Amino acid sequence: MRTTVGIVGGGPAGLLLARLLHNAGIDCVVLESRDRSYVEGRQRAGILEQGTVEVLRECGAGARMDREGLVHEGIELRFDRRAHRVDFPALTGGRTVMVYAQTEVVKDLIALRLADNAPLLFEARVSGISGADTDQPVVHFTHQGREHTLTCDYVVGCDGFHGVARAAVPEAVRRTYERTYPYSWLGVLADVPPSCDELIYAHSPRGFALHSMRSRTVSRLYLQVPNGADPADWPDERVWDELDQRFAVDGDWTLERGPITAKSVLPMRSFVTEPMRYGRVFLAGDAAHIVPPTGAKGLNLAVADVVVLARALVHRYATGATDLLDAYSDTCLRRVWRAEHFSYSMTTTLHTDPEQSEFDTRLQLAQLDRIASATTAAAELAENYTGLPIG
Repeated sequence: MRTTVGIVGGGPAGLLLARLLHNAGIDCVVLESRDRSYVEGRQRAGILEQGTVEVLRECGAGARMDREGLVHEGIELRFDRRAHRVDFPALTGGRTVMVYAQTEVVKDLIALRLADNAPLLFEARVSGISGADTDQPVVHFTHQGREHTLTCDYVVGCDGFHGVARAAVPEAVRRTYERTYPYSWLGVLADVPPSCDELIYAHSPRGFALHSMRSRTVSRLYLQVPNGADPADWPDERVWDELDQRFAVDGDWTLERGPITAKSVLPMRSFVTEPMRYGRVFLAGDAAHIVPPTGAKGLNLAVADVVVLARALVHRYATGATDLLDAYSDTCLRRVWRAEHFSYSMTTTLHTDPEQSEFDTRLQLAQLDRIASATTAAAELAENYTGLPIG
């Protein structure tokens, strides 16, 4: 097989890149190791920055998002039994975010790719990439019981943290930076309308909690739990009782309860690999970086990566110049490290470290109080949350 751009991974990064290249007349093949039902059901982030929303609209993938997504103009911080709303439009010159689940973004992009009759191979297991430093890198994969090779001008690894693409960057060249956290999230889906109009981020002596939503009828909620926690140890009543206590404020507010349909534990990690390019192999999304979910940056960083890369590839084939491709890693990493810092700050300010002292807790409360009382501090949060410029 032969193509211009080989894309390893059929998640949101790989599918969006394929869409952007298709619209520009650049042929590509997407190889996804899982089957379609798994990819479309994989639960991940649900907050889209304004820039991400605009990219999806511009590439033709925004129609259902605009019908079904929920525009949010702020978030609520809860701490010390107080509630404070951060008003995004007022602090950012009008920017907002959209609640629209990653599963739905993926479904929309898959439907478009199949409607275009463009190459998208599910259950295509990539074993490796050879010739990264040549002008014809090759992707080796197995599909329908047969071994295949895909020769490309360029290869893009969008296959996540546990994928194989990152290994195409030699260890002698690659540098990694990582931080793990002493807590995880217990995430639950519940068939109950959200108890809030916008997301609630809660700091409490019992640990962090987040009230989010998937739609007007389905709530998505998270609890800080110890690493290694077993969802089986959290029956529904215990989950709701704990959420009640962590969201508690002085005032009239009720957490609505309903049937919990799914539970899972999410570990917390910060990770960056540099560079995001070696030869003609590029890394995008979780293949290159991971952020803790507190800042809602993971999916949005992946979108920013592939937008930068698509522009560079279009420029390369329109002009023959490789300057934008050569700058890809540095361009993306500036935004990546900014998002890493924001996500780290949100995480360490809102979570209760099992080993932290009362002094540490007072520092957290002081920072939250500053956001609630100082416009400059609130604006810094709002600008990062709604999204920095792409590229």
